[in-house]
Amino acid sequence: MKHGTVVAALLLLIIAGMPVRAAEITLSEADNKCLRCHDEEFAQYDGGIHASLRRQGDAEAPACTNCHTTHRERDKPPYNTATGKPCSKCHDSIFEAYAASVHSHIQVSEKDDKDAHVLGCPDCHRAHDVKAAATENQLKDSCLGCHKDVLLVHQKWLPNARLHFEAVSCPACHAPAAQRKVDLRLYDSATQKRIREKEGVPQFESRARAIDVEGKGLNALALQSLLREFNRDGGEGKTILRGRLEVRTGVESHQLADKSKAIRDCERCHSKGSDPFQSVTISIARPDGRLLRYDAHKEVLNSTVSIESVGGFYAIGATRIKLLDTLLFFAVVGGITVPIGHMTTKWLVRKYLKRGKGQSGSGHPQNQTPSTPDDRSAPK
Repeated sequence: MKHGTVVAALLLLIIAGMPVRAAEITLSEADNKCLRCHDEEFAQYDGGIHASLRRQGDAEAPACTNCHTTHRERDKPPYNTATGKPCSKCHDSIFEAYAASVHSHIQVSEKDDKDAHVLGCPDCHRAHDVKAAATENQLKDSCLGCHKDVLLVHQKWLPNARLHFEAVSCPACHAPAAQRKVDLRLYDSATQKRIREKEGVPQFESRARAIDVEGKGLNALALQSLLREFNRDGGEGKTILRGRLEVRTGVESHQLADKSKAIRDCERCHSKGSDPFQSVTISIARPDGRLLRYDAHKEVLNSTVSIESVGGFYAIGATRIKLLDTLLFFAVVGGITVPIGHMTTKWLVRKYLKRGKGQSGSGHPQNQTPSTPDDRSAPK
């Protein structure tokens, strides 16, 4: 091997092992002027989804002057509860869903606020450090931030309430008109955290497409192959899947109804062929927290091949695996018939032995009259 080839190979190994630095944010001249005084607010913005979109080349992603005016002082954040601006400039369909929801009529107040205000976008999504909606448990924590005793309330009527809180999103029940689906998320079994795509090295979609040759979504075998691919990366633990029942779109997640209209019928989910289990996706988190999803066949939830892949997500009555049902049937039947068969056999053996003793005793009569000499000499 030539000296130059060796050097080139070493350089490639060094570059491959180096962390990928995030690109700088391109800001306007007016936005850069804001940084002179508002460095703390910019630090919050820099860690949010809007800054991430800017780094990825999205010039339409908001920066300072998209939400704030440059020379007009305001003593309060520039959020308009009636129109949703500036958020509704980009998220108009979501604001319309929110405006028709129960949240648009709720008055809230902070400890440092003298006056109550209508619940708005910044109350759940924050103002400057806006994170991706799917980042970890952000939205769930936002709900529990106001509804602090909600777990205790649900435990009064909902079986396994804590498990439901982990596997079911709030809108899945509190947005009754929404369509629901199952999202199977990639997790690291050692850290118990979601697996994220590496900055500048996207692999999830390319791997999924390579396995899904026909482009019709991942079946059970393809899903197993995808997990094997991620396990070859040598993470801290094994790549596993965690299922979560949620609504299909961000718009639907804002269509929250009054709690009296929330879904409380167990049959809506815990029955064969129920609607929430007809749509399945596999997802991984992007570096900025947003989800990247790929469609999967609904059969992955109840396929024998998926016992290892989707073993951590099971809904009684809805995701039943036929093989396990068959094995359970034989286990139950065996558990009943074996003791009965044992007792029956024991009874028959005892009965047989008792009858055998009776027949043995009748072959040796004890009350026979002895014969006399006259009887022996009498002519026959």
